[in-house]
Amino acid sequence: ELKEIVFIIQSQSNSFHSKRAEDLKRDILKQAADLGEELPAVLLIHEMDGHEGAWTILPLMRDFSVTYGRNSSWIFFCEEDTRIQVVKLLETLGRFDGSKEWFLGKALYDEESTIIHHYAFAENPTVFKFPDFAAGWALSIPLVNKLAKKLKSEPLKSDFTIDLKHEIALYIWQKGEGPHLTPVPEFCTDDVNSYKVDHCATTFSNFLPLCGEPVKKEDVFVAVKTCRKFHGDRIPVVKQTWEREAALIEYYSDYADISIPTIDLGVPNTDRGHCGKTFAILERFLNHSSRRIPWLVIVDDDTLISIFRLRKLLSCYDPNEPVFLGERYGYGLGTGGYSYITGGGGMVFSRIAVQKLLASKCRCYSTDAPDDMVLGMCFSGLGIPITHSPLFHQARPMDYPKGYLSHQIPVSFHKHWNIDPVKVYFTWLAPSTEESLNGKKVGYNREDL
Repeated sequence: ELKEIVFIIQSQSNSFHSKRAEDLKRDILKQAADLGEELPAVLLIHEMDGHEGAWTILPLMRDFSVTYGRNSSWIFFCEEDTRIQVVKLLETLGRFDGSKEWFLGKALYDEESTIIHHYAFAENPTVFKFPDFAAGWALSIPLVNKLAKKLKSEPLKSDFTIDLKHEIALYIWQKGEGPHLTPVPEFCTDDVNSYKVDHCATTFSNFLPLCGEPVKKEDVFVAVKTCRKFHGDRIPVVKQTWEREAALIEYYSDYADISIPTIDLGVPNTDRGHCGKTFAILERFLNHSSRRIPWLVIVDDDTLISIFRLRKLLSCYDPNEPVFLGERYGYGLGTGGYSYITGGGGMVFSRIAVQKLLASKCRCYSTDAPDDMVLGMCFSGLGIPITHSPLFHQARPMDYPKGYLSHQIPVSFHKHWNIDPVKVYFTWLAPSTEESLNGKKVGYNREDL
């Protein structure tokens, strides 16, 4: 029965995202009402207790077990852009015995071992399957109860959250003591209008969000962090690829080189962290750029980014809100901790977010502190939420499963290691003629890189 399924939308508190999640909730409840069924529980993760790490899901298992452990059969998770055919979902879950431990989803796997999974299963990474959250995924209540019991006796380690879908699958699998992911063909990420979706219980509206006109070129200020030793090899790549998409761009270095040109911020280069340099960029944006520029993007000199697509994406955000946007990671979220935007994929700030940050007393504890983590800590302390977009990427295309990238129009990738970065840019990120047709994705030729 429908009331035995608890729907959890992996929502976010930013106004654009919370509205999309509310729309999905309304759609699920309308489908339930049209069936004449008792309405199921539909919960939005960002509204669940004040837990900073609620988005990492495992800390919520004990609450799920206590609240739903007796009268429900399934907890079904999905993203705000997942589209659900409730009747087909009921049929699909009905094929599985809800009294057993099930972990269901659309299976992803690594084709080669990757840094974002700490090179797990290096001998044969294809053996380990993990769920594509975009297609929705489900846990049977007996498995939820088991996980809750385990979490009670062994609290989560205070560690990094990098790729949640992989980490949850590892936690459930328990080195072989728990269930593997069972692939469910009815959980799909094809576009809702695709001819392939007749059998699907879920689909995914896979496009680049666009809310009206793209943000104007002159409304995005781009700051590139570099240093003298990379002027010769990394900066030419930026100039050959995405620099022309930016109207306002400055290169910040430890050495003023007029041929680029770079600006010496007076902060000595550090081998890692770069916190001092990043805060100097934030101060400069606030005090030396035009007050009218609403958006700041800070990237590394080996970030590959589409400013063209970013301008479309930013049309969905209100620059009068404090927005801090990019790919979200977490640190110590099992025990408090905080979320942060990982720097390599690009960090996007609304001017008001920068104002609030610099008005606070929160600063680097050392010039080589990790800038992205310090920013996460600061915004967490200010109560300003981090906004996650999966279209930003901390690693290279080859570091992500093909099936995962197949339903994205990516905004960024990062690192030049063992790839031809110019080719990666032109294959994955360069504006194509198709994109100007209503933002839908039309066949790209992305050869394996």
